[in-house]
Formats: sequence, structure tokens, C-alpha cells
Amino acid sequence: MTDTVPALAQRPHTAQLPPAPVSPTIGVPEGDPRGDLAALMTAFRMLQTQHARVLHHESATHGLNATDSRFVFFLASADGEGVTPKQAGEYLELSTGAMTSLIDRLEQRGHIERRPNPADRRSILVHLTASGSEVASEIGSVYTAAFRDVIAPGDRRRLADAFDRLGTALEHHSRSVSVAATVAGITP
Repeated sequence: MTDTVPALAQRPHTAQLPPAPVSPTIGVPEGDPRGDLAALMTAFRMLQTQHARVLHHESATHGLNATDSRFVFFLASADGEGVTPKQAGEYLELSTGAMTSLIDRLEQRGHIERRPNPADRRSILVHLTASGSEVASEIGSVYTAAFRDVIAPGDRRRLADAFDRLGTALEHHSRSVSVAATVAGITP
């Protein structure tokens, strides 16, 4: 009688599988005996996760990726003034080539248009079209509804101010770490 079990299956299993990755444990930060800062950090991470999920889903619903949608929102915040590709690339942290591809893609879909820059003949300004404005409005409405459901009208201005201060603090701390790494010869 021939053995039908493959040779590998006949050998005793001696090799151990590597351990599964484990999420780092984040303890209570120093000076936070009540755990308020830890709770805030956990809530912020959950908000980031949900934001990424919503942005991905809503973008896909409109045939876009998340970077496309971020660009549409950036243009919507320009209040019809338009932005240069360089400004958009800096905001989105994209190379010149990636920015050109992004503009080409959204222009082909009818969401944006290139216009001459009246301040610089060598440059263009990128503007939202009616279609792009509609996309920004539809995706933005998901966020507006969530804020309306959770944040009382009297608290919205204070929360907006806190978000602005947090953004500024994150930018400051990120630059400090980047500068320190550069000085130490570490590529961030």
C-alpha cells in the first residue's frame, strides 16, 4: 500500500511559527493620574480610524480615492479662489508628478478645471467645477451630520478652536522632532 500523505506532512513539526504581532501597550502618561489624557488619546485614535473609514467609503462611493477627496476639500476651502498645483502638492505632501496625475484624473472626471493664473502667466490655478463642489458637499454632509448629532451648538466654536490649537501643536511638535532628527543625522 502506498502512502498518500505528502512527505512534509509526515515529518514531525519542529519549527515554531513566529509570534503574532502585538499592539503596543500605551500606559497612562506621566502626570495623568485620573487617566483623562489616556482616555483622550484613545478617543482621538478611534476618531482617526473612523475618519479614515468614512473618507475611504465615501470617496469610493463617488469613484475617488481618499487623496482625491482631500484635494477636492482643499479646493472647496479656497472659496472659489483656486490654488496652484504647488500649493496643493505641499498641502497633500505629493510630488510634482503625483500632483499632475491627480489633477489630470480629476479634470478628466469633470470635478476640477485648470485656469490661467492672473498673477503669474507661467502658472495655472485649479478650481472646482459644479461637479467637484457637489462631491465636496455630499461627502462633507456625512461629517456635518455627525458633528450636528454629537456636538451641542453652544460647544461647536470651542471645539473648533480646540481643533485649531491641537493642529498647531501637532505641527509644532512634528517640526521639533523633524529638526532634532535632522540635527542628529537621522532621516525622518
